Amino acid sequence: LDRTAVEEHPLAQVRIDVIAEQHLLVEPEDLREAHTELDKLIPAELKEKNTPGTVITVISGDQIVYQKAFGVANVETSAEMQPEMLFRLGSTTKMFTAAALLTLAENNKIKMNEPIGNRVKGLNARLGQVTPHHLLSNSAGIRDFAAPVISNDDPSLGNMVRGWKDDVFFADQGEIYSYSSPGYWLSGFVVEELYGKPYADAMTELLFKPIGMERTTLRPFMAITYPFATGHVVQEGKPTIIRPMFNNVAMWPAGSIFSNAKDLSRWVIALMNVGKVEGKQLLSPSLINQMVGHHVPVPGESDSYYGYGLTVFKYKGLEFVGHGGFSRGYGSMIQMVPSKKFAVIVLTNKSGETMRKSLNKAMELGLGLKDEEEKPAAVAPPTASEMNEYVGTYAHAPQTWEVSIKDGKLFMKFDEKDYAMTKSGERKFTFGAQNENEIVFVAGKDGKIRFLFTELYGAKKIR
Repeated sequence: LDRTAVEEHPLAQVRIDVIAEQHLLVEPEDLREAHTELDKLIPAELKEKNTPGTVITVISGDQIVYQKAFGVANVETSAEMQPEMLFRLGSTTKMFTAAALLTLAENNKIKMNEPIGNRVKGLNARLGQVTPHHLLSNSAGIRDFAAPVISNDDPSLGNMVRGWKDDVFFADQGEIYSYSSPGYWLSGFVVEELYGKPYADAMTELLFKPIGMERTTLRPFMAITYPFATGHVVQEGKPTIIRPMFNNVAMWPAGSIFSNAKDLSRWVIALMNVGKVEGKQLLSPSLINQMVGHHVPVPGESDSYYGYGLTVFKYKGLEFVGHGGFSRGYGSMIQMVPSKKFAVIVLTNKSGETMRKSLNKAMELGLGLKDEEEKPAAVAPPTASEMNEYVGTYAHAPQTWEVSIKDGKLFMKFDEKDYAMTKSGERKFTFGAQNENEIVFVAGKDGKIRFLFTELYGAKKIR
């Protein structure tokens, strides 16, 4: 249902494979049985995934119908996990950065299709031509790369972005969807420039306070004054506390919000109820409509799009909306079905863990979803002319993919190794020691193959 990104690893993704079979919410009398099943599954998955703790929330309509904490917040103290504890969200942060920039656009601080350089000074000329629309829809052509600045100071975000050159681009804006945390760092900088305050303060004043997200913050020294889930990573088979806690202000807009289940529930209820929480209009309907818009198609997928800070996937008449996040020590996932006003929120204190089995089960129980195996359709091997179309070198710096033909077969050179490619669908191929990597070849506006797509990132044909 969703593809999410790891902030620090440019080739990671998460898939959630749930298939809709029925479209009705469970009746209230069925909730107790559903909750009992979750109560059994969640601790079992924690043990299986070697994860210290989690808080899982289920929302139906405008109410929290299930919210429980499991496991421990700290493996050294064995402190029990509590529902009110704060977690770092990782890339789930992106939906909030998008909402903040949209709020400023609705207040006429910028237009969504206007070059940001009209309002933000000191940027590289090419960066200045990028629009908020392309930034928030991950179609600005900006590469995904590690932050060149690590700092705890508010000015670091602007100092970093103003130092970028043309080499941050791998493609022109509007050419292809490609997940980019740097594009969201830039979006956050636009927010702070338009609002006139540091990004963290702008987010609090534009979103967190108005929505009633009382403990949500970007600032670690504020977060640790509240009940707090400590971040862990598995080392030598055991969850271990990450010390020191990682922090970089320059990366905040793409993945660094601290929040808890209560605050996130208010946010999700607002998104699914035309901006209303407890009868109060907290977000504008137009803002929400823009966030869930089908702005850029995800290559190789059917009815899959990136909105503004949200992935959108339609299957059997149900549209799922959400985003996940990995951060050092934490994992998070928000999945919503707005048409049914149903959502699940998952928070964990282990790097990259999103409790997929428990999330899927919550969706299954709440919406009548069931796992279902589909037999893959037979795929004819590529023709000679088709293979010739794909041959070339594709780049998303510093990574390259070299496609060639040897003995009448298509090969991929990746990380200095050659792999035979197996066709798996329309312009889709797999490769690797166990065919674990999937790529899609993508045509440009001229109809010729100009890109390949790696399930998360685009790469442009350079020769």
